[in-house]
Amino acid sequence: MSNNKEKLFSEFQAPTTQEWLDKIQVDLKGADFNKRLVWRTNEGFNVQPFYRREDVLKLKTPEALPGEFPFVRGNKKNTNEWYVRQNIVADDAAAANAKALDILNKGVDSLGFCIPGSKVSAEFIATLLKGIECECIEINFNTCKSHTVELAEILIAYFEEKGYDKNLLVGSIDFDPIEKLLMKGRDVSAVIGEAAKLVEILKDYPQFRCITVNSNALNNAGAYIVQELGYALAWGNEYMQLLTDAGVDADLAASKIKFNMGVSENYFMELAKFRAARMLWAQIVKQYEPKDDESCKMIVNATTSTYNQTVFDSYVNLLRSQTEAMSASLAGIHSMVVVPFDTPYEQPNDFSERIARNQQLLLKEECHFGQVVDPGAGSYYIEHLTDSLAVEAWKIFLGVEENGGFLQACKDGKVQAVINETNIKRHDDAAKRKEFILGTNQFPNFTEKSDGKVGRDGCCSCCGDDDQPYPAVRSSRLAADFEELRIHTENTRVPVAFMLTIGNLAMRQARAQFSCNFLACAGYKVIDNLGFKTVEEGVDAALEAGADIIVICSSDDEYAEYAIPAFKYLDGRAMFVVAGAPACMEDLKAAGIENFVHVRCNVLETLKEYNAKLGI
Repeated sequence: MSNNKEKLFSEFQAPTTQEWLDKIQVDLKGADFNKRLVWRTNEGFNVQPFYRREDVLKLKTPEALPGEFPFVRGNKKNTNEWYVRQNIVADDAAAANAKALDILNKGVDSLGFCIPGSKVSAEFIATLLKGIECECIEINFNTCKSHTVELAEILIAYFEEKGYDKNLLVGSIDFDPIEKLLMKGRDVSAVIGEAAKLVEILKDYPQFRCITVNSNALNNAGAYIVQELGYALAWGNEYMQLLTDAGVDADLAASKIKFNMGVSENYFMELAKFRAARMLWAQIVKQYEPKDDESCKMIVNATTSTYNQTVFDSYVNLLRSQTEAMSASLAGIHSMVVVPFDTPYEQPNDFSERIARNQQLLLKEECHFGQVVDPGAGSYYIEHLTDSLAVEAWKIFLGVEENGGFLQACKDGKVQAVINETNIKRHDDAAKRKEFILGTNQFPNFTEKSDGKVGRDGCCSCCGDDDQPYPAVRSSRLAADFEELRIHTENTRVPVAFMLTIGNLAMRQARAQFSCNFLACAGYKVIDNLGFKTVEEGVDAALEAGADIIVICSSDDEYAEYAIPAFKYLDGRAMFVVAGAPACMEDLKAAGIENFVHVRCNVLETLKEYNAKLGI
């Protein structure tokens, strides 16, 4: 049998990279390889259309082993299990306790409690945790930063009273004052120094972390993947420096830091991000000369993005969060929160929370994602992405460090400026449909109504409004601009857009479909048609249907014949639009036609302009 195999394989010669390139160039028929097939990412590097073994031989990442420094392949050797986490707003201790006990029986093994600072007390915590076996699950807490030390002391007293094994308690307290400076512009100098005290309180609890890096806030503000990664590393290093400068042992300091990171819809890139993050963080901690490599492990809670969630066609949010959850779980995270699909417009209900839990359980129990350690390892593509992200993120990290560190960069407003600029660019790209939002700026549901749904921030914060001595990150969901326009149209007057299809069958159908999708982004009622013999017949049918807008749909060559007669026959009785950007556009404009919809349009601005012309 072995001889047969040798003979079989000897008959096939492995093509070289150049042979692949030569074949591709033939198929491109003279088109530019780099323009057609090479993807220039937002992360600052190029992605080739194919990779081969020779492309990763020079990389060090494939040589790593699971559970070993630098942990690029994960923190564990034998399993890829993660905690299924659900966060609870704990305004009422008894109600939050009842909810926690309920969901613990429905697949959750990690709880996150958001507690108002004014409610922090021993009695509140005792009620909140009644009946919850804290040794059996992961348990996390978040409160006002000025009350975090108080909360930690109360929790330690509660754990000791219950007689819990300190080595078995897994969880965290969310203490991240830099996030308040970054996202709210607040002065945190009064509380940031309490980090060392907080670590001292929890030093005997090896699996309980208390200093957090909430880079998911950047993800939800529109940051590119490499920006979140680079800034998260600088953010974490700032806390390492702060703690060690305060006399905290390097091993203890590193063991108390936890990362809360976001996950966007870029499937393979996000998978590679977490691999690169672990590798780079391990290298950073190593510079502090810890005694144990275990201290170099990065513990990450991943949360699916809210930046790309939508009010309209909200069930598409399930598709977004599911691919995001797949990326995170395959990448080997510690725990995960899947944001319910209805979060953009309402407080999630029992149904949406159940679906969010089941999205993770599906991956764990049916897809067995928890059983295979780092399944992406060895993939030429994923290894390349891991290395490329690491290189670009490291540049951001070094840039921050060279200019005084992350805290100083936030005080100077440099980080906020970068993230805000990215957010503006992404909104502009969405307006031009360079960045697609399925169901919002691309393929909207023509008949869907908002039914009173309005976008909401969904912020869980107990802090009041303070003075803002520093710049802040200005975050808004990517779909918010389109949603505002569509809801305004719906609440004012919904115009009727009629497709006057004529001429070349293929072109008129394609352009009618394009125009229907274009105009439906603003909530317009669109009426498509099979075709008309004359423009007069089409105009008459449109007016009979009560059309506010008539869109002529034909081929470029035929617009010279049909567009001007149709425009003159309409005689201002409705808005006239040409679908496309034909060569005769200047002639059409000279005849008084001023409205055109095509792929180079800024969809959002065009629709706002149409609303203004229609008095909406």
